[in-house]
Amino acid sequence: MLTVPGDIITPRLILRLLGPAATQACLAHDPATAGQLLGVPVSPALLDTPSALEHDLRQLQQEAAYAPWASRAIILKAEMKMIGLIRFHSRPSSPADKFYRENAAEMGYEIYADYQRRGYAREAITSIMHWALETSGVHRFLASVAPENIASLSLVQGLGFMKVDEVMDETDGLEYVFLLDTNGNTGAGYPSY
Repeated sequence: MLTVPGDIITPRLILRLLGPAATQACLAHDPATAGQLLGVPVSPALLDTPSALEHDLRQLQQEAAYAPWASRAIILKAEMKMIGLIRFHSRPSSPADKFYRENAAEMGYEIYADYQRRGYAREAITSIMHWALETSGVHRFLASVAPENIASLSLVQGLGFMKVDEVMDETDGLEYVFLLDTNGNTGAGYPSY
């Protein structure tokens, strides 16, 4: 198993930053270059839904410090294959426009169809939350989920997230906003995979 600096390693997964060059290669529909930069082939599913990568580039243009919070490939160690994507929408900020956003990091994630329902999303989410606590002291996390996404609703609620709002996303439509505040507790406050 080949790892690179900045990888988040879990029992079954590697969460690897795409970085600006691989992100730009994906957006240019150049999966060969993106895969070479990433160290594993890029999933065609990533190229089909570029909105997360477009968001990353906009965030990086506004704030270089966003880089470690940007999109990470979810790589299945056993196959060294990209099976999804996870990211934070931004760095935690204060002050925030809504009480629940205060010092909270909002995450987004996707496990590609052939690998769903195997616990990979849970493993990736809990690991990235641990990373945020260890590197930045973040213990408040947000997840926005479409009401019809029953699997994701079940996942975030099972992890202890509580519904705090409903918002209309300009791209995704109605979303329920969930908050998990672990109060800096790395034991009982964090779900485990």
